Amino acid sequence: MISFRRRRRSTSKRSKPPKTINSAQQDFTFTRRAMFVGGVQGVLGLALAARMTYISVAENERYKLLSESNRVNLTLLPPRRGWFIDRYGKPIADNRADFRVDIIPERLANREGTVRELATLLNLSGEEVTRINKELDEKSGFQPVQVASGLDWERYAAVSVRLPDMPGVSPRQGFSRRYPAGAAVGHLIGYVGTASKEEYDESKDPLLITPGFKIGKDGLESAFEQDLKGKPGAKRVEVTASGKIVQELTTRSDVPGKPVQLALDIDLHHYAARRLGQESGSVVVIDCETGGILTMASMPSFDPNSFSDGIGVSEYKWLQADDHVPLRNKALKGLYPPGSTVKPSHAMAFMENGIDPDESIICGGGRRIGNRFFHCWGNHGVVDMAKGIYQSCDSYFYHFAQKVGFEKVANFVDQLGMGQEFPLPVTSQFYGTVPSPSWKEKKFGKPWQTYDTVNASIGQGYYLANPLQLAVMCARLATGKKLMPHLVMDQQAPPPASLGFPEDHIVRVRNAMSDVVNGPGTAGRARLPLDNVKLAGKTGTAQVVSLSRGDGKNTIWKYRDHGLFIAFAPFDNPRYACATVIEHGGGSGAAYPVARDVLLYLYDRQKAMDSLLALEKQWGGDIEQRMARDLALFRARQSGEAQSDTKDGEQTT
Repeated sequence: MISFRRRRRSTSKRSKPPKTINSAQQDFTFTRRAMFVGGVQGVLGLALAARMTYISVAENERYKLLSESNRVNLTLLPPRRGWFIDRYGKPIADNRADFRVDIIPERLANREGTVRELATLLNLSGEEVTRINKELDEKSGFQPVQVASGLDWERYAAVSVRLPDMPGVSPRQGFSRRYPAGAAVGHLIGYVGTASKEEYDESKDPLLITPGFKIGKDGLESAFEQDLKGKPGAKRVEVTASGKIVQELTTRSDVPGKPVQLALDIDLHHYAARRLGQESGSVVVIDCETGGILTMASMPSFDPNSFSDGIGVSEYKWLQADDHVPLRNKALKGLYPPGSTVKPSHAMAFMENGIDPDESIICGGGRRIGNRFFHCWGNHGVVDMAKGIYQSCDSYFYHFAQKVGFEKVANFVDQLGMGQEFPLPVTSQFYGTVPSPSWKEKKFGKPWQTYDTVNASIGQGYYLANPLQLAVMCARLATGKKLMPHLVMDQQAPPPASLGFPEDHIVRVRNAMSDVVNGPGTAGRARLPLDNVKLAGKTGTAQVVSLSRGDGKNTIWKYRDHGLFIAFAPFDNPRYACATVIEHGGGSGAAYPVARDVLLYLYDRQKAMDSLLALEKQWGGDIEQRMARDLALFRARQSGEAQSDTKDGEQTT
């Protein structure tokens, strides 16, 4: 058998002979690589040159500024705030030179240590330290937190020399707000304070986060912010890398804010606030020639100096805890039934609607209307319009209000400013109610009843007014002119227009209101101790609770009736109109002595001051002295309660 064998092929490859590169090929490869590298370098060089050109030309100013900022600090200087002055140019709110210390939170390196060191250097109380820490927690990093203001030079210098060890601490020399009359102007003028984060976010104005700068927070300080704030100055200083000042380069002075002149008589206003004494209430006085508000005092109040400097926790709690509500402006936001103070206005409305002022009724202690008997506070016998006013006979007004119809009475009283909101630069005012059949139908969807007329005819029921409205009513009633109350002095104001009341109607009401004080009326103690000036007025009592809870006088404070009194002087040629309200005073007897003394101050300051000083001795001092004493007692009680709670806790443990 023949066999065939397949020849095996070798699995190994034969190696190729090495490639030979000649000189020409080597030259070509080198040239190509050189061109690539050179191209890349060229592109990078062009890009670098273009960037350098852009930086040196297009952004020259930007980098010049950045370079400058590395060695120069620019600081805004808070402008001096415009003053509030009264009609005679006396300061109501001004500025005082001030040494202060603030903290800029974002620059703090050691918050706890810095606050502790400042507390030692400035002798801060525990309450002040608590406030500082609370504000540091609440405020954003760029918002300054006030540590202390009104410092003497020694304490200010003690902080200044330690600045290298306390980054974030900012001592400043500048001006702070001052209110010479203190609490007397708290409600009206308001106060200033540092801007909130929301206020800064809204405008992004760097002035708002400048240490020492404050804005109006309440009252007229807030209303006139744009006029008062002024324009900031600026200071450029050369500094080292560590922030130490080398030299002052340039300074641009601030532009102070504009002064605002008010119609207020600050001396009268301060007197009225002091004369209110320990009562809770308000006094408003209006110039019967112009409508200028001479005083609008509301007490008790708060000290705007405390708020502007940074009020302490305990002081604010003390204000909140007071049942006399010192944080409410009673002149604008206190609403009270006007009581019998509206009777002269209602009498004028009766005459305007055809009632003969000599027509009389018999008051036998009340009046039967329909099948009900409505009581009068007295038994006055034969009563005409004049006697109805000076004896404040309810029966007279029950009868003629029914006869005329209260819709007509309400329409007339509207002309006198009741229920009206006045164009004043204030944050808010409560304008009350003048009730009427149409008003009740619109408000409640219910018909007007006989008892509604009875209540409204003597200023009770739905009737509500604030003290400013009562003063305006009195001024318009006394003059027959549409006086418009205003707070800002306006030399160009036109004379007030006539309301068109017949002169004999005005004279009859004036004479009847004079008899309230100078004749057989209800307020003989309101008579001025002067021979040549007579005061005319009208008493009023606003019932607070039902008679079943007490007689309105001999009961606990919050259940007592309010006392009201409106007045003008001189009675035969009115120059000033006044309204006084004493909350829970037990009746008008608490109000008219205050109004008498306030109007007396306009004619004989010495007599008025003698009377006031004698009263303040009985009360335990003036406003500031009593507030300081009461705050100290409150703090002592708070401290005692805290210690008692601590002991109780230890015993429980």
